[in-house]
Amino acid sequence: MSVARDKLKSAKRIVVKVGTSTLTHGSGNLNLYRIEHLIREIADLHNAGKEIIFVTSGAIAAGVGKMGLTKKPETIPENQALAAIGQGVLMHIYEKFFAEYGQTMGQLLLTKNSTIDEHARENSKNSLTALLKMGVIPVINENDAVAVDEIKIGDNDNLSAMVADIVEAEVLIILTDIDGLYNGNPKTDSTAKLISEVPEINSEIERMAGGAGTKLGTGGMFTKIQAAKIAVKNEISMLIISGKEIGNLRRALNGEEIGTIFYKG
Repeated sequence: MSVARDKLKSAKRIVVKVGTSTLTHGSGNLNLYRIEHLIREIADLHNAGKEIIFVTSGAIAAGVGKMGLTKKPETIPENQALAAIGQGVLMHIYEKFFAEYGQTMGQLLLTKNSTIDEHARENSKNSLTALLKMGVIPVINENDAVAVDEIKIGDNDNLSAMVADIVEAEVLIILTDIDGLYNGNPKTDSTAKLISEVPEINSEIERMAGGAGTKLGTGGMFTKIQAAKIAVKNEISMLIISGKEIGNLRRALNGEEIGTIFYKG
């Protein structure tokens, strides 16, 4: 076990980000089986004394499913409307599962202003700190229902890294639909190799990043590398692991060699 992974075992404050591809079936509808197992795992980590901040995508996808659509619409107002519909659907499901496992959650909707404006950032930090002191699990998403380009972060990978910085987390874990960072595209290249550890994000690492991964998501490996830069700059270790395998969150925090870990070498 490497030193970087060994440190994960003692981490107390952890940001967990889950992408749309992890939360949904190929049909685009919410994957309730996977969501329940993820919430149970987060609840149990909380029981073990960890402070978990949960950053979630999926509001628009939940709205798409609720309205019986097959894909996201093209216009911003339609997507904002679906986010407004889906946000309630998603939070209702999270609250139900968290309650079943004895936990209380609190929702925060953030915009870019919440993370970069000094006064708004301090308010965000105070709210999150208060929730953690109360033993509540914060559930965070970007406020897609009202955000426009000028106040929009645009993807929850970068949002999660900004949140990790605000709360001074020790670890950021991004759950996605692949096992980590590869030196090629594993979906099209059978020789692509998983990169286990990245102590420095250089131009070669950046070249390995691509575009958005699915028809319902907004983030690809490129945004995850951006998030890793933010995290590592603030001395926060970041992992990319598969969200499709039940139990991966605990395995990662036990120091097992899964996914890709980024850290300051």
